[in-house]
Amino acid sequence: MVRSSPADRAKALRAQIEEANYRYHALDDPQIADAEYDALFRELLDIEDRYPELRTADSPTQRVGAAPQRAFTPYAHGRPMLSLANAMDAAELRAFDERLKKVACGERAYVVELKIDGLATSLHYERGSFIRGGTRGDGRTGEDVTPNLRTIGSIPLRLRSVGKRSPPQDLEVRGEVYLGKRDFEALNERRRSEGQSLFANPRNAASGGVRQLDPRMTAERKLSFFAYSFGVAPQGVRTQWDALQTLKAFGFTVNPNIAQCMGIEEVIAYCEEWESRRDDLNYEIDGVVVKLDDLATQERLGAAGREPRWAIAYKFKPREARTRLLDIGISVGRTGTLNPNAVLEPVAIGGVTIRNATLHNAEYIRANDIRVGDIVTVTRAGDVIPRVVGPVLAERKGKLRTFAMPQTCPVCGAAVDHPPGEAMSRCTNAACPAQALERVRHFCSRGAMDIEGIGDVMAHQLTELGLVKDISEIYRLDAKKLAAVPRTGEKTVGNLLRNIEASKSRGLARVLTGLGIRFVGSQTAQILAGDFGTIDAIAQADEAELRRCEGIGPEVAASVALFFRQAANTAMIERLRQAGVELSAPKRARCADGRLAGKTFVLTGTLPTMTREDASGLILQAGGKVSASVSKKTDFVVAGDEPGSKYAKAESLGIPILDEAGLRKLVQ
Repeated sequence: MVRSSPADRAKALRAQIEEANYRYHALDDPQIADAEYDALFRELLDIEDRYPELRTADSPTQRVGAAPQRAFTPYAHGRPMLSLANAMDAAELRAFDERLKKVACGERAYVVELKIDGLATSLHYERGSFIRGGTRGDGRTGEDVTPNLRTIGSIPLRLRSVGKRSPPQDLEVRGEVYLGKRDFEALNERRRSEGQSLFANPRNAASGGVRQLDPRMTAERKLSFFAYSFGVAPQGVRTQWDALQTLKAFGFTVNPNIAQCMGIEEVIAYCEEWESRRDDLNYEIDGVVVKLDDLATQERLGAAGREPRWAIAYKFKPREARTRLLDIGISVGRTGTLNPNAVLEPVAIGGVTIRNATLHNAEYIRANDIRVGDIVTVTRAGDVIPRVVGPVLAERKGKLRTFAMPQTCPVCGAAVDHPPGEAMSRCTNAACPAQALERVRHFCSRGAMDIEGIGDVMAHQLTELGLVKDISEIYRLDAKKLAAVPRTGEKTVGNLLRNIEASKSRGLARVLTGLGIRFVGSQTAQILAGDFGTIDAIAQADEAELRRCEGIGPEVAASVALFFRQAANTAMIERLRQAGVELSAPKRARCADGRLAGKTFVLTGTLPTMTREDASGLILQAGGKVSASVSKKTDFVVAGDEPGSKYAKAESLGIPILDEAGLRKLVQ
């Protein structure tokens, strides 16, 4: 058997992967199993790693991995991306049809397409390869978001040929980037578990995803793309219907629910059908786009201002209803946030009976003057979770009860923290049952106590079975208790118990990180551990003492002091001590005459060969200081991969930015 060269093998793998992507995204007809696809992808990745010269710009491996962008450059559209006039009912659709009678005699053929609630986007291809893409912006100029669009699996990086005919040398394709409902729910669930604010609807999440400075963050959104038109139709394409079929043949995903209609009455029937079926879809739609099918007639009609004369958008009616607000309840999220929710008199919206709806936070309730007993407007338009829009003031009668956020957690009774200027209130008890899963998962994570074997699944099982009610109970696990966990064998149990035992000596900084004190990450934990030496000294310090630490501001000091004032937290720490967890650290000895004496550093991102702890130690040994936040007093910022907002702030203040090599050179 003749062995193929690396170049030939890479070419064959790219073709196989592209075919698999086309069948999966465009045809919804996958032909190979996920495991087989992954194996092909890994083999291609390995070849390109060993032979970088074989890596091509349109290789499937290049979808993710570009460096974070500092800003978006303008993206000029070859032809303006126009907006659409709206038709709110059947009468306005008929009026639109009447206007077209003057230029399109006889019965008019239309193409109707579902109006995807996403972000309009333009893609530019040269010689069949995707070279750049941008948002619509003002219709003439948008933002160049090419690296982010490359991460979207349903956007082909290389176009397919149609029979013997290759795609045009220069081609612009237009379509909609969107986020499916299930992926939207998963994204919000992940953000909820991390204590982040939730997206109001899939469109906002898709729009924000496309505009991420780091393409890897875009990839995490799992965005999709539907193509719907060309900037200029290729030669031989004479109708909108032909254009859609050609797009599909080139490898694009085209919405499967398009249709041709002869006459406006068929159009109206299509619009009415999909208004009643919109909940059947896994993506949000807010109407139907109606286009005259003949492209030559489209060109002759042109546009009136920013709107084409040959197309119109039929807008669906908002999905909302009115009902009475019976009460405002409080649920405690997995990160301790207190979330107000509306208890409603049952009402049907879009075929679903709604009894509860989100009220976001206390500030939202106050700003909208929402009171218990009000008749309120509830909507599901674009939202997975119903929300209360506001009260119907004309219906308000008598003096109704206003809402006040409770001062203690409704689950565990601990004090509630609501820092000035922040929207959310939080339970301060690290042992609160409502927070058990998230607390355990965080405590065992690599950046904290690094207990290998307790990941998402195991953390869920341990808390669900009641084996671990707070983080201290991790150290009370034994072989008998772990035997109750499904699919956990003797070897797994042995490894897990050894890992738990090893974590006891991780040190005070790791413990402080694992406790999940608000605003205390690994860097701040190191500063506290080094300055105070023991957890008892930190617990006894007041805010003024805490603020004397370099980089500890008023917010962090207040949060730390509040955490250690809670009896439940100090009791849990005592249980950690009794279990043998190390709760002390060598106090930092400062070198006053070192090379970095008097210099303040801030660390951000992931360094290539050292941890943040290693970098902090290097700076401190040379007499420097490590701060948790960037200010005018900062002398240097050390940045690795995926730097956060500290990087941008350093740039705005003109603070020198070093990489790992620059830091090492500075301390030599």
